[in-house]
Amino acid sequence: MHSASTLAQPTQRLDSLTGLRWWAAFAVFLYHMNVFAPLPGSVQSVLLNGYLGVTFFFVLSGFVLTWSARPNVPTSTFYWRRFARIWPSHMVALLIAIPVFYTLAPVPEGSFLKPFDLGILLLSVVVIQAWWSNPAILFSGNPAAWTLTCEAFFYALHPWISRVLVPMAKRGALLLAVGVVAYAFVYRAVVLFAPDLGLAALPVPVQRLPEFVLGMALAWAIRSGWRPRIHPLIGVAAPVAVILAHYASGRFIPTWSVTPAISGMLNELFTVACGIAIVSLAVHALRGGRLWFASKWQVRLGEWSFAFYLVHATFIYVALRVFGYQPASWSNLLWFAALFVVDLVAAWALHTFVERTLEKRMRRWKDDRDARRRTREAVASA
Repeated sequence: MHSASTLAQPTQRLDSLTGLRWWAAFAVFLYHMNVFAPLPGSVQSVLLNGYLGVTFFFVLSGFVLTWSARPNVPTSTFYWRRFARIWPSHMVALLIAIPVFYTLAPVPEGSFLKPFDLGILLLSVVVIQAWWSNPAILFSGNPAAWTLTCEAFFYALHPWISRVLVPMAKRGALLLAVGVVAYAFVYRAVVLFAPDLGLAALPVPVQRLPEFVLGMALAWAIRSGWRPRIHPLIGVAAPVAVILAHYASGRFIPTWSVTPAISGMLNELFTVACGIAIVSLAVHALRGGRLWFASKWQVRLGEWSFAFYLVHATFIYVALRVFGYQPASWSNLLWFAALFVVDLVAAWALHTFVERTLEKRMRRWKDDRDARRRTREAVASA
């Protein structure tokens, strides 16, 4: 099938990926709970890998944007839709976060608080804070929002990468997927074993770009007819297996020579596992399969996951400011439950009254402008 006709073909809604996105957001919540109320022993060690949920977000973002891409959508409209999708909720979450993470008083030694700095906060307003490696800037404003700098960079490149990707057939897309994965591993190896080259200083959005491009390539390969037979259980087990292998290599075989490689390349290994999981669930759905991840409650939580991600850490740190650090204990499960409920209610409110409402209005405004422009052009050419 020609690439133009492939792009014009309607694509099926993949609810199982929306459901799986929720679990990635929940993993990040579990990770951040360790700063306030950790669980004891090995459980804490496993939960500390929850930050890898962000890697899943980046791969899924590239996949979903390419999966849902349609012909004849102006680049300006694509950019506006992405802006409408993330910026209103980001701004509300930022305003909530500022009084939690910033103070006008002297900052106590060892505190997570930051001195109020309007200039640095303005970098968060325009989501460019992650172009700096300084933690005071990288994690400025709402600390979780550093990922939005990466997403904004990915969005900026998506139409241009698509111009290269779309003319490719299935084989070309798969070669691109293999190529970006190989690049990611080579880059990480150079950072680990040749630190004098200074490649670790590359800005975070540039470092994380292969994850997004991998998602794009996999989506286009599937749209072009690729249907690998990967059982969904194997796909979902792949990210879990990477985390468990990382845990086991450090706990049971600490002197094994591959342990540093697993730790150092954990994100790259997890990126590949995320690709396997996404492909397996997507192809299963296209073959008519129904998965637990596509249940209504998981899809609903998946729809709230962006809002949940934006606010979850803020309320965890509110608890830290009010109640202080809680020593590792199984009784902290009560804190997990309480803060989960608080975060979930806040996510529902942010999604319902800001994200969904304003995105619809902003998209409608741009669509109306595009329709009027097309009408004027049609009249002028008649």
